[in-house]
Amino acid sequence: MEGDIVQAAKLIGAGLAAIGVFGGGIGVGLAALGATQAMGRNPDVAGTIQTNMILGFAFAEATSIYALVVALLILFVF
Repeated sequence: MEGDIVQAAKLIGAGLAAIGVFGGGIGVGLAALGATQAMGRNPDVAGTIQTNMILGFAFAEATSIYALVVALLILFVF
């Protein structure tokens, strides 16, 4: 009985930790939206905007990867 409670707590904790993955998806979507609008308004600086957009993608995805790693650690290590 006690093992089942611990397993349930692990699954709930991993699920809550994985919520952070949605934040990365939303962040990438908003960055792409803003960059596309900016490039449409001023095509002359599209290269600079694209470089900054890709950098923003990397940071947003890094937070998603951290959340995924925490969820996997909860499931398989603790």
